[in-house]
Amino acid sequence: MLSRVLVPMDGSELSERALEYALENHPDASITVLTVVGEPSIMMGEAMSIAFEDNIEDAAKDRARGVLDRARELADDHDAEVDTAISVGRPGRAIVDRAADYDAVVIGSHGSDVVGRLFVGDVADVVFRRSPVPVTVVR
Repeated sequence: MLSRVLVPMDGSELSERALEYALENHPDASITVLTVVGEPSIMMGEAMSIAFEDNIEDAAKDRARGVLDRARELADDHDAEVDTAISVGRPGRAIVDRAADYDAVVIGSHGSDVVGRLFVGDVADVVFRRSPVPVTVVR
């Protein structure tokens, strides 16, 4: 039985499905929803704007708020509670870095951003290949 499950969410429908899967299939587990705000780079348009903020932590919280609020709504629909976490950086790496603190990761097969649509499943693939714990990929 799993006691701690990490569910990365990016606001996509598939990440919501991953959370619902975790809530339905691991009702006794402590579930943490992680959203990763991309680190500034010339290749990541929206994430680049975070570089111009006075406080990157506060800017990351602002950008993550919608995703985490939606996660709490989904948990409420299942009469459950979730913990939330925010990371700044490359999504695949940030998820893998936290995975060792959990019994499993439940992740959507691909995200909603333009890069995610061009390279379908890139983050999920990185997590699947590098995670130190079992990974369930939800479609």
